[in-house]
Amino acid sequence: MNIEILTQNLKKGINNIEHLTKKSPILQVLDNVLLETDKNFLKLSSTNLETSMIWWVLSKITQEGKVAIPASFLNNLINLIKEDKIKLKSENKNLILETENQTTQIQGIDPEEFPIIPQIEKKDPIEIKGESLKQGLDQVVETPSSSQIRPEISGIYFSFKKDKVKIVGTDSFRLAEKIISLPQKLKKEGQFILPQSSARELLNILSQETDALKIYFDPNQVLFEWPGEEISHPYINLLSRLIEGEYPNYQEIIPKKYTAQIVLNRENFINQVKEAGLFSGKVSEVKLTPFIKENKLKIFSQSPEVGKNEAYLPAKIEGEEEIPEISFNYRFLLDGLNNIKSSEIILRLSDGEGPGVLKPVGDQSYIYILMPIKAS
Repeated sequence: MNIEILTQNLKKGINNIEHLTKKSPILQVLDNVLLETDKNFLKLSSTNLETSMIWWVLSKITQEGKVAIPASFLNNLINLIKEDKIKLKSENKNLILETENQTTQIQGIDPEEFPIIPQIEKKDPIEIKGESLKQGLDQVVETPSSSQIRPEISGIYFSFKKDKVKIVGTDSFRLAEKIISLPQKLKKEGQFILPQSSARELLNILSQETDALKIYFDPNQVLFEWPGEEISHPYINLLSRLIEGEYPNYQEIIPKKYTAQIVLNRENFINQVKEAGLFSGKVSEVKLTPFIKENKLKIFSQSPEVGKNEAYLPAKIEGEEEIPEISFNYRFLLDGLNNIKSSEIILRLSDGEGPGVLKPVGDQSYIYILMPIKAS
């Protein structure tokens, strides 16, 4: 291999794919990134066997070849180089980096030992705006929690129908759903469960690459692909295994009726919940009581070790005359509030036992459901 490449472009690719590499005492090959020539590109590949990433960088290639190098070491070195261009050469199993003022040799491994990255049939792509997908994932990605007993709820659920996609996350105590409109009607409908770690990698790319992307999936894996703007070649591929199993019918837990609808200033509510959280004790409990006639919401918390806190917020309240006190985990409540960006929020309460629902005012595309803390 003998190529010349812009340092900044190489830095961007290495910085991203290095995330997937991990220290594995059993499979040390997973610590490496595979560099290989591919037509007019340097192709960078990394995998942790669940998720794989490929990043193509335009290069001037005079000799083809490939080499596998420790990813973290290469990333640290590349980020220290100040010159605009780098020459890369493979020599046996080593990588030679040359700039105007230095030459560096990095010991690698046999590139043939690098795992083969699976392929997926590129049929019936689903096109989606990168910025829309980023905003949607931001609102649900941290909601699931790892579960060995119910692995299906430890991932992010994607459901594609007609001209929209629903993205859902739950840990059985709370649930977030975001609906994203698609630019065109789908040729292929379906659903899959994406591992949370893969969703975080996807979100990391989306924070930098907001261009439209394509999604391909089959029963076992999904591919997120960013097409090139000026050439008919992708420049980023993120491939992930899928979680097996059937996602729970979460629609059943969304309340059809409510006893109170409360409209609050989001920022004021967040600040007051944070304050109440200081007094919430080991169970992180805060108690909410709506007062319809007074148009205010009482927020109360107490702890034998710290003390107690009671506050009232002005609110627009619709509902029954007597609404019972309801308790929530304040951390979960804050997560939902922080996922909403509107200046005002809607809080719907069912009763003392039913779930609470958070929604942004003026936006029907997001809903956050929160189970109450039941009285012991």
